[in-house]
Amino acid sequence: MEIVLEIVLDALIDSVKILPFLFVTYLVMEYLEHRTRETTEKIVQKAEHFGPLIGGLIGIVPQCGFSAAASNLYAGRVITLGTLIAIYLSTSDEMIPLFISEHFPLDTMIKILIMKAFIGIIAGFLIDLIVHAHHRARGRAANDPMRIEALCEKEHCHCEDEEDGSLLGIAKSALVHTIHIFVFVLILTLILGTIIEIIGHERLSYLLKSSTVLSHILAGLIGLIPNCAASVIISELYLGGMITLGTMMSGLLVGAGIGLLVLFRVNPEKKENINIAVLLFLIGTVSGIVIDLLGIKL
Repeated sequence: MEIVLEIVLDALIDSVKILPFLFVTYLVMEYLEHRTRETTEKIVQKAEHFGPLIGGLIGIVPQCGFSAAASNLYAGRVITLGTLIAIYLSTSDEMIPLFISEHFPLDTMIKILIMKAFIGIIAGFLIDLIVHAHHRARGRAANDPMRIEALCEKEHCHCEDEEDGSLLGIAKSALVHTIHIFVFVLILTLILGTIIEIIGHERLSYLLKSSTVLSHILAGLIGLIPNCAASVIISELYLGGMITLGTMMSGLLVGAGIGLLVLFRVNPEKKENINIAVLLFLIGTVSGIVIDLLGIKL
């Protein structure tokens, strides 16, 4: 009973300490998302051949909803596959507020974001080059025609309606995000605390570090969880010193927030959606393995 109470108390204290940092960070994120989203989407749409570069750079801006917006843009064939993958790989979502709440070194966090963006941009350009070469070999147009009207009709999304962008609305959204993540982090901390207590710190650390490939595969599978919670799990494990930088990068690169979930909802090509998810998983995990093999540390 004493051990249980200790686990619950530690989890509660750790979770409560991050509340003010989470709220302030989400307040900024919500403001950015509401006030700059349309401009951001227009920039990506007009980027043409520089789509992966623009998408990779914009993807690191902490707004969980942009990967979902990118999925809609791709389903409407407004952006290329390379641009979509670049955005997915660079998306930062919950990592930033969690790192800030844990007082993670700012310079290290910036380096991680730059690394994610760099991998996303390179992968995006390579994918577009391969796709264009494949299309030319088959005598097809380099880019698929846009199909925005069909997408809107299918989704009944009322694209002309504007979301509540008032300061009160932004504050409410930030509060909801904060509560959701607080509850999730509390539950996750309780679970992790229990697991660690049962297995033991040293043994758990050994299991995660003993097989490099297996740890990266597990991190990538967690990253495929179709919501922002995946990066919370990965970030918590890294902050706890239980996984390497490369393993964390495998999970965070694969983690595209709700982007994949939205893609499967709005893009009618189901086989293509599966291929995109597999491609994202392979790029993320291989990149993480390479980072560890090179011995890169931050």
